Formats: sequence, structure tokens, C-alpha cells
Amino acid sequence: MPVLDGFNQAIEHLIPQAHRMGVTAVELAPGRVVCSVPLADNGNHLGTMYAGVLFTVAEVLGGGICLPIFDLSRFYPIVKDLRIDFRRPARSDVRAAATLTAETIERVRAEAEDHGKSTFILEAELTDTEGHVVATTVGTYQLRAH
Repeated sequence: MPVLDGFNQAIEHLIPQAHRMGVTAVELAPGRVVCSVPLADNGNHLGTMYAGVLFTVAEVLGGGICLPIFDLSRFYPIVKDLRIDFRRPARSDVRAAATLTAETIERVRAEAEDHGKSTFILEAELTDTEGHVVATTVGTYQLRAH
């Protein structure tokens, strides 16, 4: 099963709340992850996207980015901290994107092998359908041995 399908099935079964929001991975490659979430059924009292939905689509990126690069049969990702900066109201569907450098990937892999865990920082940008940045996040994640 392709990695993208596997991650979307994982969202459905392991994070059903995110699945109900419509969070979907649209791109998943070594060092890059992009997820989307629709505005429909995710609005607030102002007619814009609810802040918790924006947080959720950003937070799942940390797990998604691990899937194609780390051995998740031996390690699992957890979020330790996530800070979000809301830039402007989201009045449309939103895409959240993040990348990790090859150097960071190799560092995390080596530290996890040697110490059973490794921490990494993941910065994400959330954009609306017009390409405007609606939020940015900085997350601290950890890859831990089972």
C-alpha cells in the first residue's frame, strides 16, 4: 500500500477526530508532508475555520513526515509542543506543509538508534486556497522506541 494511503488510513483509525474534520494527506515523501482540511463543517461563529481545526491539521504533520523516513515498526512519533501563530482568518480550505532536511533526518535516525529517542523541530505553513498564509506553527516532536 502506498505511504500516502497508509497515512490517510491511520488518520481514520488512530485519530478519528481529525478524520471527521476531513484532514487528509495529499503529499507524503521523504522529508515533506502536505495535508489539507476543508472549510465545510469546520467553521466557527464568524464563518471562518475554527482555530482547533487549524491546530489539528498542523499537528498531524509531525506523524506524517515520519512515515516514509523512519521505521515505525520500531519507533513512533509524539508531539511534545506545538505553537501556532494565527496570521489571518481562513475563509477557504487550508493546506498545511512542512519539510525536514536530509541532515535532520539522519541526525534523528542516528540518535533514535543510539539512545532510543530523538527530538526534532518541525515548522509548518498553513495557506488558504489563494496561497495566503493563515497560520504558522513550530512543533517539537520526538521519535521514540516502542
